[in-house]
Amino acid sequence: MKVTELVESFARPIVESLGCELWDVEYVREGSEYFLRLYLDKEGGVDISDCEAVSRAVDPILDEKDPIPGSYHFEVCSAGLERTLKRPGDFQRFLGSPITVKLYRPRDGLKEIPCVLRGYEDGRLTVEAGKNTITFEKSEVALVRLRVEF
Repeated sequence: MKVTELVESFARPIVESLGCELWDVEYVREGSEYFLRLYLDKEGGVDISDCEAVSRAVDPILDEKDPIPGSYHFEVCSAGLERTLKRPGDFQRFLGSPITVKLYRPRDGLKEIPCVLRGYEDGRLTVEAGKNTITFEKSEVALVRLRVEF
């Protein structure tokens, strides 16, 4: 089991008991440092007190279960307004929302396409960009994130 899956398995019930949703778990290396991040969501938005409460509740469990060999920094954050969509449920939840699709290789000269999410099925992403409907295969897409319009 991957570190992120293991941490998610014991962190999710704690996060939910504190009135939040566990949006994502990330374990990444940045420079010479490793970071374990929990991203939270909540109706009405996540604030600093939510992050503090989750951090205080999960930190002792991390010490007890010790899922990561070596040292790392533990952070609890809001998923943010321009969060990354990863799981099929994320795409279903935000159908009709403005998104940005980042591609591995440019399509029609663009590597980043502002558009609206219209469909998601078996990794295939359907969007509306201007008057065009475009479908991307999973292998073309590097990242999909919500886009806030002002």
